[in-house]
Amino acid sequence: MKVNAIITAGGTGSRFGAKNKLLEKVYDKEIIRYTVDAFEKSNVDKIIICSHISIMDELKEMFKDYKKVRITEGGATRQQSVYNGLLFDACDYVIIHDGARPMILTEVINNCIEMVKDVKAMTVATKTIDTIKEVENGKIVRTIDRAKLYNTQTPQAFEYKLIKNAHEKLKDRNFTDDAGMLETLGETVYILDGSYKNLKITTQIDIEIAKIFLKQE
Repeated sequence: MKVNAIITAGGTGSRFGAKNKLLEKVYDKEIIRYTVDAFEKSNVDKIIICSHISIMDELKEMFKDYKKVRITEGGATRQQSVYNGLLFDACDYVIIHDGARPMILTEVINNCIEMVKDVKAMTVATKTIDTIKEVENGKIVRTIDRAKLYNTQTPQAFEYKLIKNAHEKLKDRNFTDDAGMLETLGETVYILDGSYKNLKITTQIDIEIAKIFLKQE
């Protein structure tokens, strides 16, 4: 069974600042390198980084000695970037992860690989701990029962043919996560309990939080 990883790195990180957040260093190591290192040590066969064209040269230099890494150009949206990664190399199963989630653990990646072989579609997720309000025009409409609510993270893992078919059927849409594409098509997606540490770096504040967690690691 061949398992590929697709790591999305096609965004510009406009909410982060002038510098691409994936190249921001924490303890002299780039965010994207933390992410890729976890996958390099995992049971995936190939790591496909779907990169924004502006940082492709830097990533090629950064990962030139990594045996599993291949770099291809991402798309205008996350959905297009993932599809580019799917087309880059066929496999049996694919695990998709945000490059900006550097606290991912190799153990979680391997657990995803084992689980997806049984269920065909899954996502890492954490139980929602905040009380959620539905709001319209600045007013609370209702409080949503959080007992059934989860926050979706990545990795998300799929049977390759299943997720590729979903991308082709929904190519004119703009989904921000791949599990949502399968849900739209009526497919069942299972969850694997994740970690609250597995946050996505979006703003400068997230870097400060990442420093705490990465120091522990």
